[in-house]
Amino acid sequence: MRDEALAAYGWDAEWQAAFVRASADPATAGPDPLPGRVVRVDRGQCDLVTPAGILRADTEFVVPRDPMRVVCTGDWAVVDAYGAPPYVRTLLPRRTAFVRSTSSKRSEGQVLAANVDHALIAVSLGAELDLGRIERFISLAWSSGAQPLLALTKADLVPDEATVAHLVADAETCAPGVQVLPVSAETGEGVDILAAVLAGGTTALLGQSGAGKSTLANALLGHRAQSVQAIRDRDGKGRHTTTTRNLLPLPAESGGGVLIDTPGLRGVGLWDAEDGLGQAFSEIEELAADCRFQDCAHRSEPGCAVLAAVEGGALPERRLDSYRKLLRENARLAARTDARLRAEQRKVFKQRQALGRHMMERKRGPRHQR
Repeated sequence: MRDEALAAYGWDAEWQAAFVRASADPATAGPDPLPGRVVRVDRGQCDLVTPAGILRADTEFVVPRDPMRVVCTGDWAVVDAYGAPPYVRTLLPRRTAFVRSTSSKRSEGQVLAANVDHALIAVSLGAELDLGRIERFISLAWSSGAQPLLALTKADLVPDEATVAHLVADAETCAPGVQVLPVSAETGEGVDILAAVLAGGTTALLGQSGAGKSTLANALLGHRAQSVQAIRDRDGKGRHTTTTRNLLPLPAESGGGVLIDTPGLRGVGLWDAEDGLGQAFSEIEELAADCRFQDCAHRSEPGCAVLAAVEGGALPERRLDSYRKLLRENARLAARTDARLRAEQRKVFKQRQALGRHMMERKRGPRHQR
């Protein structure tokens, strides 16, 4: 594979410049470094596409304590391709990253996809739309730095066009500034339009299990690259078809680009999503600018433009409730994160104190007995 073939995976002049800077450091690069993009990660190793072809490389040199900096599908890296085995020496700085919190009881983030241009959120029309969940996904997508897109999958299950239009309108109300496309991988409806929007960039495909992500991925790829399973009859929920995050090239005839298919997400916790919430609820932020008080909480304050919009029917009350809920969740997570960082800083400080005392005792030497 020649160097220019990496362009199909998103390689450009900016990545080239970043690679040159990183590979010039002998501490983080071997004698003959190669650029590579991570297409899959598992068990301490990863597959990368490089000018020398697809390589299986060890990630021992890039195992930080910070879970936000671990190797992730979509990362660009400096690879020691001629080692035995090949090693990933360092990661190039990420442009974007889709991150969620790992658990409601922990204050750590998990990177689901790196260097993403579009965050494509799949929501099934085979079940009632969960507008609150859509708002949660959209907030995280905006926070990632990528452009969100909303695909209402399984549109063939809603044969009435007026009903589909109504569902699209409902989705648009909770995703301002986001393109909403009804699609059907079974009939092909909307797939060409979606492929044209995604052409040439890196897209992370996200959604719950059972949303039809793998079927949609196969339709975009033009072949059966991902296995699919039926949803469970007893509750309508999906099974985990995709178990790893895989970066797959999209057809050149459709405009190219790459797709990162991710496992179905049962939980989508917010992570550092303040800016994303502002964009996901942009109409509330705009209304708040006209409130009488700058620190208005939009509850009972006089002159609140947000409450006036709710009372006048311009803003759905459900929308305001969702905004408040997500703001509270994000604030709680931020407080836990700050507490964890302070605890880690105290631990490091005590370790340094202990090391300092140990070094002082060594300098003084053994105490002489009288």
